[in-house]
Amino acid sequence: MVRLPFYQTHTSLSYDQYQEQRLAIARASKRQLGEAYALGDLGNVYFSLRNYPKAIKYYEQSLAIFRTIKNREREGYALLNLGGIYRTLDNYPKAIEYYEQSLAIFREVKDRQGEVYPLNDLARAYSSLGNYPKAIEYYEQQLAIYRELKDRRNEVWSLGRLGDTYRAFDNYPKAIEYYEQQLAIARELKDQIREGNALGNLGDTYYAFGNYPRAEQVLLAAISVYESMRENLEDTEKVNLADRQRFPYNTLQQVFIAQKKIETALEIAERGRARAFAELLAKRTQGKEQITIQPIQIAAIKQIAKAQNATLVEYSNIADKSLYIYVVKPTGEITVRKVDLTPLEEQKTSLDNLITAARCLGDDFCEEKVASRGPQPISFNFAQADRQFIPPANATLKNSHLQQLHTLLIDPIADLLPKNPNDRIIFMPQGQLFLVPFAALQDQQGQYLIDRHTISVAPSIQVLQLTRQQRQKLGNSKQGNMLLVGNPVMPSLIFNPANPPAQLSPLPGAEKEAKAISKMLKVPALIGKQATKAAVMKQMPSARIIHLATHGLLDDFGGGGVPGAIALAPDKPGEVNNGLLTSNELLDLKLNAELVVLSACDTGRGKITGDGVIGLSRSLITAGVPSVIVSLWAVPDSPTADLMTRFYQNLKQGQDKATALRQAMLATKKDHPDPTAWAAFVLIGEAQ
Repeated sequence: MVRLPFYQTHTSLSYDQYQEQRLAIARASKRQLGEAYALGDLGNVYFSLRNYPKAIKYYEQSLAIFRTIKNREREGYALLNLGGIYRTLDNYPKAIEYYEQSLAIFREVKDRQGEVYPLNDLARAYSSLGNYPKAIEYYEQQLAIYRELKDRRNEVWSLGRLGDTYRAFDNYPKAIEYYEQQLAIARELKDQIREGNALGNLGDTYYAFGNYPRAEQVLLAAISVYESMRENLEDTEKVNLADRQRFPYNTLQQVFIAQKKIETALEIAERGRARAFAELLAKRTQGKEQITIQPIQIAAIKQIAKAQNATLVEYSNIADKSLYIYVVKPTGEITVRKVDLTPLEEQKTSLDNLITAARCLGDDFCEEKVASRGPQPISFNFAQADRQFIPPANATLKNSHLQQLHTLLIDPIADLLPKNPNDRIIFMPQGQLFLVPFAALQDQQGQYLIDRHTISVAPSIQVLQLTRQQRQKLGNSKQGNMLLVGNPVMPSLIFNPANPPAQLSPLPGAEKEAKAISKMLKVPALIGKQATKAAVMKQMPSARIIHLATHGLLDDFGGGGVPGAIALAPDKPGEVNNGLLTSNELLDLKLNAELVVLSACDTGRGKITGDGVIGLSRSLITAGVPSVIVSLWAVPDSPTADLMTRFYQNLKQGQDKATALRQAMLATKKDHPDPTAWAAFVLIGEAQ
């Protein structure tokens, strides 16, 4: 769990304590209406906390008072609250009982606006039970009220719900009829969000109906509407918009694949990911205030694979039901394979759950604590073996979760991957797949993917194209210093105002790492008190390589919605929360480094969006760095020092970055077989 950022405002009272005091005051003053409202708000608090028994208790007390004072309208809303609890608990008969009582009251008091709420909830409850005709009956009544009230915006919404319900039991003509009505009103209101939604729903229905040409036409129209909304938006607004609008891109991929238009499907897969990142990167690297880049076309995709001399692998998750895996070979040959994810539902798990388990987060066997480069010690997972077991050198540790991920992500395309382990594969993940330690995925014999392949990652093929252009812009000159930081004097932080400041623990392995690299490459290192934030930031713009061996933190310390920070020595010793280099600050820099290595914990994580991972790595690439090495979890101090020293030895010998990282992982794996010790690091962007 991400810690509470220190900058967040806190009061001495929690919200439930405030409501308890409000309740006590109302009771003391014998104000029954105020008491009933306070009880209802306490019910809301415990509902949000998923403490349903307590929520029910307060809702029932609130309901009793409204009945006592004969406030029929508020009684109707209290009944709605209780119905909502029971629907959340999947007790639909009980929920329906409360909704029907609420509906009767609103009709009795002739509150037409209030009537729409129980009608909506009754429709949703019957839909959950699979009783679609009954659900449609209530939605039709709701629609009639909105039309009577001339509430056009909610009429659009209600038409969409009717279309969804007919679509749910495969009455496609009727669904299309309602979606067409929804679309007409949305256009009349000039409501682009609802227009795009209506077009997306129509396209999905035509796809399910098997009318692929019409589905293609409508879905392209939906995408055109959404993309027209991107103009003049800020980066964060584009990211939020992309998160809400992934649906038509996903459906259109299925439409094209059903028509065997594989190359066009890949273009659409690319068009629906990391667009905001690509535009931000292009704007920064080209020095323009506003820039709109066109979606990448298939000819450019093939050219990138050829120029990189690498096999590109792009994953596209379709509503957790199917996984499309596109493979682009250096020759330009493009193949797509489909993986059915529905068996995971039968196993009562999901792809996200598998990724979490494979990363050994929260696993019962993650109990051997070791020093890490994060605020907390990490845990080794010795492949669910005896907890006292110490793996011998060169041991192969089998992990069922890593093997299952290999089965889903690698086995379907294994025949398309290069046979030469020196040939590179560049993975383009999506969603939680950004957290997959691809290097550690295991086949059924226990062999790791890194044993067979040289691996790197990119947010999208278009971003990879831009990082390559940035690398070429930097040229092959070796001018510029190496900025090398190891084990700064750690800052003191406040994660929760209820606790006193705590100084981050020192990292002797990070210091050893920096000194070893310093000696090998004959460059100075900033260690301890020298590694202040001011000193580091002063050198960053002119550095050719930047290596920061310290603590990494996941919190949004800058408060700008971009999580991630690197711990450096405070510029003002003793000042709390001084010394953090945040993702927001990195985003504002203009760097000329060809490589940044964040030898710290969780530096590859952040806020996962439809636009990729928002965090340290995105900020650095946007600042002009074509190659970034980051970590996916809390890395152990000593093995990390070994791995990084070997990485720079390999670079010094002339290996490219991806090969140097692979060889460093293989060597470290011999001494520390568990993948927790060596598989966290990933190269994002250029390998050269």
